[in-house]
Amino acid sequence: MSSSAVPEEVVHAGGCHCRRVRWRVEAPASVVAWVCNCSDCSMRGNTHFVVPGAKFKLQAGAEEFITTYTFGTHTARHTFCKVCGITSFYTPRSNPGGVAVTVACVDPGTLEHVEYRKADGKNWEEWFERSEIAGFSQAKAPE
Repeated sequence: MSSSAVPEEVVHAGGCHCRRVRWRVEAPASVVAWVCNCSDCSMRGNTHFVVPGAKFKLQAGAEEFITTYTFGTHTARHTFCKVCGITSFYTPRSNPGGVAVTVACVDPGTLEHVEYRKADGKNWEEWFERSEIAGFSQAKAPE
C-alpha cells in the first residue's frame, strides 16, 4: 500500500461495560482519536475516533439499553447504556452524519495504533474551523 492509498479497514467490535450495548465498526487499524476538553467529554474522560455513520452497526437488541443526552445546540447526541452508564459511541456535533467511537470501548486486538489529538471543545466554533475533524466522517476514496 502506498502512502497516498486509503488505509485498509478492519472490523472493530466493542461496547459498554456490562456488554448490553454492542456494536461493530469498520475503520483502519490505525486511527486518529480526539481528546476533547468540552464540559461533557472532559467530565467523562471520553477520547474518540470518528467514522462515517454507514460504517457503524449497532447489534440487534442493543437499542433497548441506550438512552441519549443532549445539551447546548443539541446537535451532539450523547448515547449511553441505561444499565452501566458507559458512552461507548455517540453522534458528535462536529460530524452529525458520523459516529464517534470511544477508544477505550473497542475490544482488544484490532487497534494497532492510536494518534491522539486535542479537540478544543471549550472554544468549539474557533477550533472546529481549523481542525479538519469534519472530514473524518466522510468515506475515503482511493487517490
